Amino acid sequence: MDGVDLAMVNWARYQFAMTAMYHWLFVPITLGLSFLCAFFETIYVRTGKEEWKNITKFWMMLFGINFAIGVATGIIMEFQFGTNWSNYSWMVGDIFGAPLAIEGIIAFFLEATFFAVMFFGWNRVSKGFHLFSTWMVAIGSNLSALWILVANGWMQYPAGMKFNPDTVRYEMQNFWEVLFSPVAMAKFTHTTSTSFMVGALFVISVSSWYLLKGRHLEMARKSILVASVFGLVATIYAGITGDESAYVNAKHQPMKLAAYEGLYKGEKNAGLVAFGIINRDKKPGDNQEPFVASVKIPFLLGMMANRGFGHFLPGINDLVYGNAEHDILSAADKISRGKEAIADLAAYKEAKKAGNDVAAQESLAKFTGNQPFMGYGYLDKPEDIVPPVALTFYSFHIMIILGIFFLIVFIVFLRKAAKDTLLSSQVLLGVGFISFFLAMIASQAGWIVAEVGRQPWAIQDMLPLHAATTNIGAGSVQTTFFLFLIVFTVLLIAEIGIMTKQIQNGPKGV
Repeated sequence: MDGVDLAMVNWARYQFAMTAMYHWLFVPITLGLSFLCAFFETIYVRTGKEEWKNITKFWMMLFGINFAIGVATGIIMEFQFGTNWSNYSWMVGDIFGAPLAIEGIIAFFLEATFFAVMFFGWNRVSKGFHLFSTWMVAIGSNLSALWILVANGWMQYPAGMKFNPDTVRYEMQNFWEVLFSPVAMAKFTHTTSTSFMVGALFVISVSSWYLLKGRHLEMARKSILVASVFGLVATIYAGITGDESAYVNAKHQPMKLAAYEGLYKGEKNAGLVAFGIINRDKKPGDNQEPFVASVKIPFLLGMMANRGFGHFLPGINDLVYGNAEHDILSAADKISRGKEAIADLAAYKEAKKAGNDVAAQESLAKFTGNQPFMGYGYLDKPEDIVPPVALTFYSFHIMIILGIFFLIVFIVFLRKAAKDTLLSSQVLLGVGFISFFLAMIASQAGWIVAEVGRQPWAIQDMLPLHAATTNIGAGSVQTTFFLFLIVFTVLLIAEIGIMTKQIQNGPKGV
């Protein structure tokens, strides 16, 4: 890492992580609540009952407040690719920029077009067209998520591209491979399904508060009934998509899978850690146990990762130091070949500049053989490919444990709401009230798994973080970090204040 300002790299990472986490406080509510508003309004149009219209307007108002703040944080996050990660933007901008451009041109345009009708079109357009507009906003919001997650999925599993040695850039070769890559599809389905779960728990949380206060009882019960059905289906689907995510991780990001399971030594029919306390002194290659204590479910991890029994699942040690029996190349070999690729690319550029076509072609041929490992050439030692194991492990298991808890919450609330016995259990309503805040923890934990679990890579196996940054001073990034922190905190406080006031005022007419 000679010549790299590690302070700048770290501050750029902190800034982007902070921006992404603030942004993600708003996005899941937007994705989930948009569809719930569409469901509420559909019931209103089908029944003609004004109470459902008032219920729709109330949740729509909260959706609008959250949507506006989410847009502001999202725009700032996109700008950071140019300010702090210009090498990344230069090398892969043609690929990464395409889905983001489509998101702005199609999905965000769709949202913006019908957003005004949804909010200001009551009594100005027909019921049918207003309902259509609400559905278009919901679909548009989730289409925005699709294109953003396609871009993120490509960073996790770069597909449909080719490296151009003349421009030193990766260029798109097949748009459909980028769009329909297994990682992109798994990320989209899992992220949206968990966001639907968060949106449903938001409705249950607010409605539980009303029931605890003895206010808007009928509105709260009906909202809980619809949200429980939606949330239950979403949670079951989130479990299915989560299983698919583990499967694609095993195929395309085995180090991430090994990290969030604390698996150091590969094995056949590996067990899934249901509970564990990480041994923080454990290092790759040593003889220490990875856990102070753990409880495993036999065979389950191997079955999830390989869709069957008897298959070998590599651990951290296998991926770092190699495993000849299972044809796993060591990180040291990859680093060596990566450094050769970098040297051959430089020789190719120099020979071409000098007009020596024979030498240029010889260097290009050698470069092409090692090009898949070029990203490893920027690393110093094999252990650099290991992400923070403890943070990844605990985040993953917090997410899973809370996901199981939410499934139980939805089942109990649906049963109680259907029987109209919600008021009989103050404890249950208390659980319902705090469930949204737990959902936000689970949602943030999921993104920690996704992003921390692929360290040290900006683009998996292709570009490490320290080679993706802009050549600016750490002080500049540090200054903007604190500026953004202040701005985002003010926005968050403002949203909480506005949302709290609107919730305290309650819906009109119900």
